[in-house]
Amino acid sequence: MDEGQIAAAGTATAGDAVTPPVFVARDLAKTYGSGKAAVHALRDVNLEIHAGEFVVLLGPSGSGKSTLLNILGGLDAPTSGTACWRDHQLTGASESELTAYRREHVGFVFQFYNLIPSLTVRENVQLVAEIADNPMDIAQAIELVGLTPQIDRFPSQLSGGEQQRVAVARAIVKRPDILLCDEPTGALDFDTGRIVLAAIQRVNAELGTTTIVITHNSAIADMAHRVLRLRGGRIASEERNSKRLDAMEISW
Repeated sequence: MDEGQIAAAGTATAGDAVTPPVFVARDLAKTYGSGKAAVHALRDVNLEIHAGEFVVLLGPSGSGKSTLLNILGGLDAPTSGTACWRDHQLTGASESELTAYRREHVGFVFQFYNLIPSLTVRENVQLVAEIADNPMDIAQAIELVGLTPQIDRFPSQLSGGEQQRVAVARAIVKRPDILLCDEPTGALDFDTGRIVLAAIQRVNAELGTTTIVITHNSAIADMAHRVLRLRGGRIASEERNSKRLDAMEISW
């Protein structure tokens, strides 16, 4: 599948329907340090995220986006408050429970691709498939992000956008329930960034994967079912897009 076909992928409808919440957070707070040096990364955050939604967490640096994403992904714990995924309490869970949660349910895409340079596209994706309980076919995961022609190339033979799409394929090959993306286009130019966003949008639309993207780029908000704007560690506003844009329709 070429880049144009990825970009033409449809828009998810699951988030437009009333579906059960998969994430519920109540009064989440996160403080680093103490006394006068204390930094309040999150303050009294309450949210629900529903199955199949495409949610954008939007805000400037320091607004609490990454901290919130890390708590939802089981990478960090709040100072106070509660967070759960379905019937799994994330707050108070042991490290082994959080490890199992991340392995079985969560796919991560970060700003930097972290591919293994000595492995091909196929082999980078296969690494995750080998530790998953019910992985999808490796070629299918790579096709979903439009990289079938590059399947046997090494990262050094790929563009930045192609490497990021390998990271998306690696995240989804284990069939995660949740895809968490931290500034996935932050290191990319405009054209390549849109192609990566189109791949993420396609995963949400075709697999029904609950998808959360954090970004400081307000244009990306137009792709979402819902947009949560963070400021000073709090959710300052929430809005639902009555009409979502395809990734290739946005500009910045």
